[in-house]
Amino acid sequence: MTCCSSSAPVAASAPPPLPLRSLLLRPGAASLILPVSRASRRLVPVRAALSDPFVLEIAEKFEDSLSSAAAAASPPPLQKLRDCSSQSLLSKRWPSNKDEPFRFTNLAFLKSSLLLPASSPIALPVETPLDSPSPHLLAVVDGRVAPSVSRLDALPTGVFVGSVSAIPPGPTLDRVVSALTGGFTDGDLFWDLNGVGAPDLAVIFVPAGVRVVDEPIHVQLCYSEGGDVGSECLPVSNPRVLVVAEKGAEVVIVEEHLGIEENAERCYWANSVMEISIGEGAKVVHSYLQKQSVNAAHIKWTSTRQFVYFEASSIYELIEVSTGGRLSRHNLHIQQLGPDTVSELAAFHISRNNQTQDLHSTLILDHPRGYSRQLHKCIVSHSSGQAVFDGNIRVNRFAQQTDAGQLTRTLLLAPHATANVKPNLQIIADDVKCSHGAAISDLEEDQLFYFQARGIDPKTARDALVFSFGAEVISRIPFEPIKKSVSSQLKHLLSTQ
Repeated sequence: MTCCSSSAPVAASAPPPLPLRSLLLRPGAASLILPVSRASRRLVPVRAALSDPFVLEIAEKFEDSLSSAAAAASPPPLQKLRDCSSQSLLSKRWPSNKDEPFRFTNLAFLKSSLLLPASSPIALPVETPLDSPSPHLLAVVDGRVAPSVSRLDALPTGVFVGSVSAIPPGPTLDRVVSALTGGFTDGDLFWDLNGVGAPDLAVIFVPAGVRVVDEPIHVQLCYSEGGDVGSECLPVSNPRVLVVAEKGAEVVIVEEHLGIEENAERCYWANSVMEISIGEGAKVVHSYLQKQSVNAAHIKWTSTRQFVYFEASSIYELIEVSTGGRLSRHNLHIQQLGPDTVSELAAFHISRNNQTQDLHSTLILDHPRGYSRQLHKCIVSHSSGQAVFDGNIRVNRFAQQTDAGQLTRTLLLAPHATANVKPNLQIIADDVKCSHGAAISDLEEDQLFYFQARGIDPKTARDALVFSFGAEVISRIPFEPIKKSVSSQLKHLLSTQ
């Protein structure tokens, strides 16, 4: 769908006094006032000047995009999310390159664009059906669960996948509410903007002892609205997904972000959040595939909490492949909340055009005998392309006998291609085994010579080496049809250089 208007879409009826506005206009505020929104010219107390007017303007647009009826009928988890996010947002400002977490991530084109919330519920065009090799498909379109194009009939008994509004009152809803992170202190501005603007909450709930392993739950997050290249219009979607795996549960999830066919080269902003709560003895294998338009902005948060109390450890495996987006940033936050916890992370990014591929990860180990491995690999094949990696592993005082390893490797295949990497270990415990390493280079001449000495021409040799660089991560995807699809996509991208 084309973004064809330069003014923000407004709901037919005025929205109710949502948390952000009521916080700004609460009784007792200072009498001096100033304008916040250039579009609406709303006036707010001067005490709100502690906040960023641009941020408040975006948040108001997000709130206004939710109809009064929808806002009033929001289920408790979604309302809890909006309340906490509105409160936190008041102290956040738009980041710049002067802020250390964004030193190499330029957000100027977002700030200079006309940011418009994606319109209210739309139906996917019949001629653009979603497809998945798995029988368990959850479709999320512009942040809203789309039951009409989802396939969820074959799920095991007790497993719930769908919109939070479809969960009846009872134990499942209570567990979802308790699992939803309210005051997540490590979240940034984009985490809070998602909380304010999320029109729906997609939920994957796997009860204790249930396994969904052979055929994954495939979450396709699709973006249907986009502006023309060069236009100011930048539609914004705020999809939110919550995954709860209870004690002893096991689930394989494929999270895929993409613009639908007619939006494949258009401009839009996906501001996505996934929260994952892993119970004692549970295991979550999470494949994250980012295939956005090369003109899109994709900012994503993943927050994972791994619980262990008395018995078995919890396991989290992440396989990440990111190929799209003019700007793609993944903020990954993992907290091990018990002993003998396992976290294994592997990421592959490719920057083929004027693209920034950015991974900021934080892994917090607070308990004994934690285990973690992180592999980050990126190919930058364009002179204006950039790879960014900031990986922080914190081993706190009580995390004795921790075993943590981190490695980042980047291939720079074009003159002036850029990589900024910052592997970082913060260790307070004294009985640990921790290591990290970083390498940035072009292909090695002796590797090319090995192929050529066996009669393989230089281009074929180079293509094979570049493909194998990414295939090390792709081979970890556990579901064979998805693995083959991602491998084919990588071959296509490398062949069109």
